[in-house]
Amino acid sequence: MQPWLNAARNIAALLIAVAACAKAPEPEPDPVRNDATVRTTTSGQVVGFTARSGAHAWRGIHFAADTGFENRWRAPQPRAAWSGIKEALDYGPVCPQIATPFTPVDSFVEGALEGSEDCLVLDIYAPADAQGKDLPVMLWIHGGANVSGTTQLYSGDVLAAREDVIVVAAQYRLGPLGFFSHEALANSAETERDRAANFALLDQTAALEWIRDNAAAFGGDPDNVTVFGESAGGHNIYALLVSPLTEGLFHRAIIQSGLTDSVSISDAQGATGDEQNPSDQVSRRLGGPEMLRKASLDEVFEAYDVDGGVWMELPRMIEDGVSIPEVPLREAISDPARLHDVPLITGTNRDEMKLFYAFDDSLTATRFGLFRVPRDQEFYDALAYYSGRAWRVAAVDQPAAQMRAAGRNDVYAYRFDWDEQGSFLFMDFSKLLGAAHAMEIPFVFGRFEFFDEADAFVWTKKTEESRVALSEAITGYWASFARTGVPAVEGAPVWTPYGERAAVLHLDSSRDKGIRIETGGDNYRSIISDLSKDDAFTAEERCLIAEGLWMTDADAAELVNEIMACADDRK
Repeated sequence: MQPWLNAARNIAALLIAVAACAKAPEPEPDPVRNDATVRTTTSGQVVGFTARSGAHAWRGIHFAADTGFENRWRAPQPRAAWSGIKEALDYGPVCPQIATPFTPVDSFVEGALEGSEDCLVLDIYAPADAQGKDLPVMLWIHGGANVSGTTQLYSGDVLAAREDVIVVAAQYRLGPLGFFSHEALANSAETERDRAANFALLDQTAALEWIRDNAAAFGGDPDNVTVFGESAGGHNIYALLVSPLTEGLFHRAIIQSGLTDSVSISDAQGATGDEQNPSDQVSRRLGGPEMLRKASLDEVFEAYDVDGGVWMELPRMIEDGVSIPEVPLREAISDPARLHDVPLITGTNRDEMKLFYAFDDSLTATRFGLFRVPRDQEFYDALAYYSGRAWRVAAVDQPAAQMRAAGRNDVYAYRFDWDEQGSFLFMDFSKLLGAAHAMEIPFVFGRFEFFDEADAFVWTKKTEESRVALSEAITGYWASFARTGVPAVEGAPVWTPYGERAAVLHLDSSRDKGIRIETGGDNYRSIISDLSKDDAFTAEERCLIAEGLWMTDADAAELVNEIMACADDRK
């Protein structure tokens, strides 16, 4: 089972218990139809509501048809138009997924298959006076390892109102429905797009096409669209940057903790490689290729739930030659003939892996049956330090250097460092989580509502002024970039491109080191060299840290050999 799923379950259990001691936040009021929000789209009229921030909002607008049965593993199909005015007050159905605590939808039952294949919907947030303007449009692509997630967890109203932008959040097919390559499907494809294997990317492309055709009705400029996303969302954006289908559909890109790995069609189908649940095995479990579009949703997911529940282990980001080039994604983004000519921001969080380490029993201990604390804080922090550097190399330094070598001078890099969470009795969230994976999201959306009732312990009063100021700086940089392609905020440090100095903007509050530029890139060899000379740890501890590094460089064979030798020495 994936470590992140175990972490999610434990985090959820902990936060539920902590929340029992906290004051419940004020609930969002039920949306009330506001006839001033009637807009005409290419499919019909919609009416939305006014959010608590004062922004106008529309939820659950379908941008494509139901993807079930005959439309399964096909390019998204046009949605039939409707008559009258359709109320867009409630979120649409989530895309099919196995419910985990990382997607905390109230109606979800953990471990159950949730959602509907009729899930290609988007939510829109706009300033109340946006109509008739040409505001920048920002399309959010959510994370969740490309196997889970929903737009319900990300409300863009504060960002829209604060920065005078249009925020759109789109859902896309996940897991086996989002990524699947089978020869029988390709051979029977009715269109070139139907030959694809990354249906999630086709959905995101369809959302961009919907924005092109409808942004103006909501006050947005279809010729100024920014895609931004976190984790799997960032991974998808790297793919969209080289997709031949998305040329001209977006004009800037912001990648938050996104990686660049991909798999070949041969690996995805099971002819080569060691991928879990390749498509030929799944097809056989369903009864053969003729059952791929006849099988029920339950049967599709059950075909992955083998060997103890490895439903999430499946090939993702497949080099299909349709939605992305038929070469490794890392290679494609370094090719100026394939890489779209749009400015880019890419960054990571300093302590990415602490989200996953926090509930690893080998790294943390439980006190009084509830409170998690690191067994060895120094080792715990070192593990996060080195793994955070490795994540940064994969997500920032390597792709930024590749793009610069390809002639791009409009790539900006950041690192999110904020780690001033509060504590609850024996547990210090700042030490347990720090600047962990996804911790930047509340700052990007300007909404410190990430941990439900436990928010009171994470976002404390004493940090309110400084973290709100940091959030305003981040949303300012993001919105300025969306407007002009240059991230600039009056009164804040000048953010220079990555360039030959490998400049990285560090995002931190004024209570700590503040926002600042630091120069000098990183690489795997430097990480291993620093670790080998770090005399704060024993040889065994250094080996444990090395084994846990996220290494994606195909040229780092000697480093991998060094790690394996270290592991052999421990036997």
